[in-house]
Amino acid sequence: MNWKIIIIGGIAYYVSQFILSFITGPLLHEGLLDPLYQANSQFWRPELNQDPPDMAALLPRWIATGLIASFIHAGIYGQIRGAFTGASWQKGLKFGVVVFLIYATVSVGWSGIFNLPDAIWGWWIAEGLLYYLLGGAVLGWVAQKVAPEGG
Repeated sequence: MNWKIIIIGGIAYYVSQFILSFITGPLLHEGLLDPLYQANSQFWRPELNQDPPDMAALLPRWIATGLIASFIHAGIYGQIRGAFTGASWQKGLKFGVVVFLIYATVSVGWSGIFNLPDAIWGWWIAEGLLYYLLGGAVLGWVAQKVAPEGG
């Protein structure tokens, strides 16, 4: 287990996805999906049902869970990156595809439990593809910089 990949790679993975959220948040969540979110308000935390939503109250939770997940993903990547071929960013991109496929299949499963419109699930899955491809490519590149394979 390489702690440089877990910590530095995990932070890079998280930050790249966090930056992307500044694009997808307004376009997808505050735009396209907002009417569906309003129509399904019983599923959201009370902070999100306030007018305006109290995003600051949820940021500590979102940041903590995002970082924990990023460290776990980076740790897994550090263990299996040798299974991927190509340049470091390509290895990370391929890892991102794997993580996305797991995410998408779990989301489809949850869609059979939570009665949210299919459009919400579809857009969440599409957004996940963007996050995991970008995060994976960044993670692969950073991991090679901080802990070169074979080094």
